[in-house]
Amino acid sequence: MAVLPIAKIGNPVLRKLAEPVDPDTIGRRAFQTFIDDMFDTMVQNEGIGLAAPQVCESKQVVVMECAGSGGFPRTVLINPTIVYYSPQLVEMWEGCLSIDGLRGKVTRPSMIRVQGLDREGNPLDFEAEGLYAVCIQHEIDHLIGKLFIDRMTDLSTLTQLHEFETYWQRKEPATVI
Repeated sequence: MAVLPIAKIGNPVLRKLAEPVDPDTIGRRAFQTFIDDMFDTMVQNEGIGLAAPQVCESKQVVVMECAGSGGFPRTVLINPTIVYYSPQLVEMWEGCLSIDGLRGKVTRPSMIRVQGLDREGNPLDFEAEGLYAVCIQHEIDHLIGKLFIDRMTDLSTLTQLHEFETYWQRKEPATVI
């Protein structure tokens, strides 16, 4: 497998609408290898989610996994759509592999229902809550050209990683995606 280069903020691919994946291509070796490479890239960079535009591919593909308590299973979402947003909101610290060294608080719905295709091209329709829901929303934002900084309502929480670890993470328990 290969670790792919990460597109950084300023790269136009991060601001484009990603193209839907043709379901007929999902079973092809090249596409399956691409998914494996996305997971390898995510893990190597210590992320919990990665969208195809972040590796310079304008495709509607998302991979994610967060082991441990409060985490979520290995997930592949192809052509995903969020069809329900809970009115209850949750505020979490977010970071992004495409925005080195920055963290910020983002408020998002605490539960969502998502539809799309899995790695084999089978239909998916499930609910996610908490960190899983936030991660899905964060990654799907990449498919519509949005970054977490676009979702921030209070820019006073935008902080560099070192300052986050020094001042914010000690002050309040922080789950960071």
